[in-house]
Amino acid sequence: MRFQFPLVLLPFLFPIQLAHAQAGVSAPWDIKDTIVALSAQTARIKPVLDQLTPEEWVKKGAPVAYVSQWRSAQRELTDVDVASSALEKQPEKLSAALNVYFRIQALEARLTSLVDGVRTYQNPAVGDLIVGIVGENSGNREKLRGYISDLTEQKEQELAVADREAQRCRVQLNRQPAPAKPAAPKATTTSGAK
Repeated sequence: MRFQFPLVLLPFLFPIQLAHAQAGVSAPWDIKDTIVALSAQTARIKPVLDQLTPEEWVKKGAPVAYVSQWRSAQRELTDVDVASSALEKQPEKLSAALNVYFRIQALEARLTSLVDGVRTYQNPAVGDLIVGIVGENSGNREKLRGYISDLTEQKEQELAVADREAQRCRVQLNRQPAPAKPAAPKATTTSGAK
């Protein structure tokens, strides 16, 4: 026996598919590939960060702030990894995508401020390596930014459709005649026998 798709469901499914196609949101497997690539690029920074010796820089006259920036960069690297794993599991979740994007921005900002210390107090080539790794990740970061933008647009469209449908239902309910009130029970008088 062959399964027949109920034609009555087509009008309900078509708008959902159309909205997805119009919004231009990447397919979940595409964004997962981007997240995997982004995570792999970001992971390349860890061994470079492990080579840094900001405590030694302080002995050479560097500001102590470099030590806390270095530690923050290591934590932010872990945060990016955790956030990326969460987005891989739920690519349709806007808050997860934003979390990854903002954490990557924070990490890159921290690395940018560390690069000056690396170049001045440790090794200019290592500073260039950090800049290169961050630069290589820019394509993946831009894909994620585009995905967030498209996903936001899709969510806004879905909310607009849901709002219109809720409004339509309210109008229909308001047009229905009010149910008839049940007749009040007749009061019976009892006369007492004396």
